[in-house]
Amino acid sequence: MARSALALALILVIPGPLFAQHAHDHAIGAASTQPARSVPATNPAAAHDWKKEAMERHMAYTSSRPLTAADSARATQVIHELRQAVVRYQDVRVAEADGYEMFAPQMKNQPQYHFTRNWNAVRNQFGFDPARPTSLLYKRNERGDLVLTGAMYTASKRTPEEELDKRVPLSVARWHRHINWCVPTRSQKDRWYELKDGRPVFGPLGVSTEKECKAAEGRFIPQAFGWMVHANVFAGNDLRSIWHDDHMEHDHDAMLGTPRSP
Repeated sequence: MARSALALALILVIPGPLFAQHAHDHAIGAASTQPARSVPATNPAAAHDWKKEAMERHMAYTSSRPLTAADSARATQVIHELRQAVVRYQDVRVAEADGYEMFAPQMKNQPQYHFTRNWNAVRNQFGFDPARPTSLLYKRNERGDLVLTGAMYTASKRTPEEELDKRVPLSVARWHRHINWCVPTRSQKDRWYELKDGRPVFGPLGVSTEKECKAAEGRFIPQAFGWMVHANVFAGNDLRSIWHDDHMEHDHDAMLGTPRSP
C-alpha cells in the first residue's frame, strides 16, 4: 500500500500541465461512494476484489453510445494519423529528444510508462490533433528495453462529453477521469503512508467521500486530473483492442511501480 501512497505523493508535487493531466471496459458514470466490503486478508482473490472496488470508487467514465459505421471510420482515421506521428518514437531516445519526459521516474518496474510532453498537454486543453498525443506509452520487454505500445490523449476536466466524442467517438473509446480523492494536507505529506484497518486512507485506494476525508483531516479533491483516453496503436487493427483500457487489470499496489527509495 505504501507504493500507491508514494506514487501519489510524487504526482502531487509535479507542477504544471503534467499534474493537470496525470497520475483507466469499467463502471459507467460516477463511481460508487459506498464503502468496500471487508474481506479476509489471507484470501488473495478477496484482497484483489477490495482493491478493485476501491479503485472503482475513484474512477469515472464517459457514457457509452451505439456504434456506427461513421464512428468506426473516424476512430480508424485517428489511429492512422497517430501511428504515423509516433512510429519514430519506437526509440525512446528520439521521444526524449523531442521533449517527452518519463512521468514519475522515481518509480521503477512500472507496468506502463508514460512519457509526457507538457506543451502537448497545454494545447490539448483547448483543441485536438490526432498526431499530438499528450503522452507516449511504453512497456519493458524481457530484456528490459522500453517498447512503444501506444499513446494517451488528454482534455480539460471541463470538456463536455459532446466535445470528447468529437475527438474520439464515445461508441469506440471510454474516456476516464480520476475522482473522489482524499489527500493529506500540504503540511502533512508524511501521512501518505497512513493505514486504517490495514487499508490506505489516502489516494486511489483510500476513502472516497468528503465526509470520510474530513474525518481523516485530509483534503478532498472531487476530480484530480482532466479527461484521459489510451490508444494501443500497435495492438493490431481491431478497434476494441486498440481503445481497450486496462488500468483496472493491473495489480493496484504496483500501478505506478515500486519506489526507488522511501
